[in-house]
Amino acid sequence: MQSQNKGKLYIIGIGPGSVEQMTVAARDAVLNSDYVVGNGTYLDQIKSLLDGQEIIRSHMGKEVDRAKKAVELATENVVAMVSGGDANVYGMAGLVLEVAEHQDLDVDIEVLPGVTAITAGASVLGAPIVNDFAVISLSDLLTPWELIEKRLKAASEADFIIALYNPKSRQRNSNFRRAIEIISQHRDGSAPVGLVKNALRGDSQEFKVTRLGEVLDYDDWVDMRTMILVSTKNSRIWEQDGIERIITPRGYQNKYDY
Repeated sequence: MQSQNKGKLYIIGIGPGSVEQMTVAARDAVLNSDYVVGNGTYLDQIKSLLDGQEIIRSHMGKEVDRAKKAVELATENVVAMVSGGDANVYGMAGLVLEVAEHQDLDVDIEVLPGVTAITAGASVLGAPIVNDFAVISLSDLLTPWELIEKRLKAASEADFIIALYNPKSRQRNSNFRRAIEIISQHRDGSAPVGLVKNALRGDSQEFKVTRLGEVLDYDDWVDMRTMILVSTKNSRIWEQDGIERIITPRGYQNKYDY
């Protein structure tokens, strides 16, 4: 389907994995694109929006090829590059813009945000991130593990709430354990920890609430679809009707009575 207008490139965060969790702007952009480019997993999650567009599917490890193809097509077409979660949070926005910059792409580029894994997971767990937090990926495919260790240590010492992305894969099955060991050197074992798998993905969603000293009991349960939130010494677990949630106080309790 050829556009009659000058090309345009959308870089779209599709959120946790369902059309219902996408922004209206993101849905409209997909529906009105000539081409939709993305990882097959993400395209499957928005298949109800794919009707009439040309679809270009690829798989993990082909990110550079996807970015180059999207930029090439955008010279004369309206193109949607889809990315899971938010395209700026370990997503495709940076790579696509780098390729566009390198090729001096002269079309309108619009990045549309999406619900991230940390905010999706936090909503499942209650209110664990209402204060300062850090997001750290445990994937050392593109970032040296030595640098990841420095970031884990710094965030732990500064008492940030810490979100761990990409905790384990078949090739990286020890990084999660190593990360928890580093955090535990600077944080009390009683700190609440939430683990969310497939956040906001319907019946496949699962979550656990535990404490830092016991979180490695779930080592075998953790995989690439899991996001872990390590809270602070001020956070607490609240049980309501058999469901455990994490509350991290924002600080109102120090100024107000409620």
